[in-house]
Amino acid sequence: MIYAGIIGGAGYTAGELLRLLVFHPEVRIGFVHSESHAGAPVCEVHSGLVGDTDLRFCSDFDLRVIDVLFLCSGHGRSREFLQANEIPENLVVIDLAQDFRDESEGFVYGLPELQRERIRGAKRIANPGCFATAIQLALLPLAAAGRLAGSVAVTAVTGSTGAGVKPGPTTHFSWRSDNLSAYKVFTHQHLEEISRNLSALQGAPVLPAFVPVRGDFARGIFADASLKCALSEEEVLQLYEDYYRDAAFTHVIRRPVDLKQVVNTNKCILTAEVHDGRLAVFSVLDNLLKGASGQAVQNMNLAFGLAEDCGLRLKASAF
Repeated sequence: MIYAGIIGGAGYTAGELLRLLVFHPEVRIGFVHSESHAGAPVCEVHSGLVGDTDLRFCSDFDLRVIDVLFLCSGHGRSREFLQANEIPENLVVIDLAQDFRDESEGFVYGLPELQRERIRGAKRIANPGCFATAIQLALLPLAAAGRLAGSVAVTAVTGSTGAGVKPGPTTHFSWRSDNLSAYKVFTHQHLEEISRNLSALQGAPVLPAFVPVRGDFARGIFADASLKCALSEEEVLQLYEDYYRDAAFTHVIRRPVDLKQVVNTNKCILTAEVHDGRLAVFSVLDNLLKGASGQAVQNMNLAFGLAEDCGLRLKASAF
């Protein structure tokens, strides 16, 4: 049995992580830490867990009694936590913030479709960003085949949960409902990890022109990547099917994709179309699961030698 601890337990990613771990057949939760809710029942904050757990948030914790630690605090807090605490040598640390996505301090970048074998047995894993996951999965097969030459344009629409649990002007229901808006055009922080990994795989610089868009829904990412391409549509689809043949959660289909196929699952579903020498790749995933907590559990499974889909057999709410 794997004993897990969670730091920063009150946010959306921690709530989804708890939902998965409470029912994971190989995991017991040792503690859920929250500075703001210490002593309160977990289900008072994560109300979807009413009747599923009697855990309470704690202010104190002992890292020696757990096997895996999930860091779910805000960006920058993970590095502070590791500097302030003595980390047991055999403790697996999975960071859901962006602090170590550059693979500094011994962390492995945790995108299984890119480097599954490095994640197996790793002690420190940096979970990818949600946009970064959707966009890289849309482009990895092309980069691996050396087909990302030239400009790549990406537009991706995300749900409001991607902004985190703390309310703000652009997450208020009356503003977000029936509305769309672009933000951080060409400057989004996930571009750094996207460009680094695609460039390394391609063997040449790749910097997508990325436009993120706030959607008027709660969860999910719909990404569209387009570029010039000399391959036929059949050749592209075959390339993608071959690349993801052994992937546990990334699936290529030959029909349009939509968010309802993936919300509430750890799946990423892809499709592609070619028109007059231009390729469009469509990628959909749940930003809180494959884009965050589900992928963290997937990485934990790999690190501990479990089946990759253990505790992650989830069905989409398709209607």
